[in-house]
Amino acid sequence: METVVRQRGYFVLTGVLVALAFFACLLIGRFPISAYEMFSIFIGDDVDPLTRSVFFNLRLPRTIMALLAGAGLGFAGSVFQLVFRNPLAAPDIVGVSSGANLGAAVAIVLFGQSAFVMTSMAFGGGMLVLFLVMLVARLSRNPSTVTYILAGIVMRALSDALIMILRFFADPARELAALEFWAMGSLGGITMSNLVTVLPFFIIGFIGLILLRRQIIMLGLEDDEAKTLGVPLKSVRFIVLALASLLVASIVSQTGLIAFAGLIAPHAARLALRRISFSWCMLSALMGAFILLVADAFARGLTALEIPISVPTTLLGVPVLLYFMWRRKLGKV
Repeated sequence: METVVRQRGYFVLTGVLVALAFFACLLIGRFPISAYEMFSIFIGDDVDPLTRSVFFNLRLPRTIMALLAGAGLGFAGSVFQLVFRNPLAAPDIVGVSSGANLGAAVAIVLFGQSAFVMTSMAFGGGMLVLFLVMLVARLSRNPSTVTYILAGIVMRALSDALIMILRFFADPARELAALEFWAMGSLGGITMSNLVTVLPFFIIGFIGLILLRRQIIMLGLEDDEAKTLGVPLKSVRFIVLALASLLVASIVSQTGLIAFAGLIAPHAARLALRRISFSWCMLSALMGAFILLVADAFARGLTALEIPISVPTTLLGVPVLLYFMWRRKLGKV
């Protein structure tokens, strides 16, 4: 009973922190919006048209995207850690993020910097790498979790090599800078159309994983134990990894690469709950949303120039991982 009460307490506390961070992100930016102005917008009072336009066309879509991206990466990260039974597993474990980065790089160098083409190519690149990883794993004699990890490492290395070739031929004045900026992640260009594009794929991946929550927990067991419980390992693992990768690809195709978010959120949730269950996955989603909202607030409010989102996520992530390692050393987790 005490454990259930503690879990609910962490969920409530994290939910409140997410709500506060979401509210703060709506106000922070190079064009500041006061709480009174935001309240006036919602109740229909007269507000400066520029303020209304900035709020609905830029600030609100960006903040919602930060919420979705953090929740999706945190959730997918916990699923990958369960499926691969590895606390260092992250959304890039099967190479989806690298594939999306490759797709965006191809679009920038060969087709210009059209936002639609770039996001489409990024999503296609991520899903293509996923398909190749699944194909390699299926063709192997023993498609275990190790096989998927090795296939992901191979595809990530191949993607990185192709990206280096594209960087070599890229125009240093325009294309190279765009490649580097994409690789560091940003929420600066998010509009309502980006949200409409990403939402269907996000919902399919997120809801699909929730519906398979029992199978995901069983995948966290040893293969022999899972087979004893009647889990068709090959098909279930394939579907779960496909859904988690779809979730990651839909996010990365809009935001670029975001470092650490999918790794530190599950660890923070693990420190809180001290047990592995599907509740841990859901808390990881909430933790991820909070982390990315805070990181985005720092990215646009820390300096006059907006910094890439991966900078604050890394600065937030390193202390969390060091603390986790310290607790492991003391035997507390």
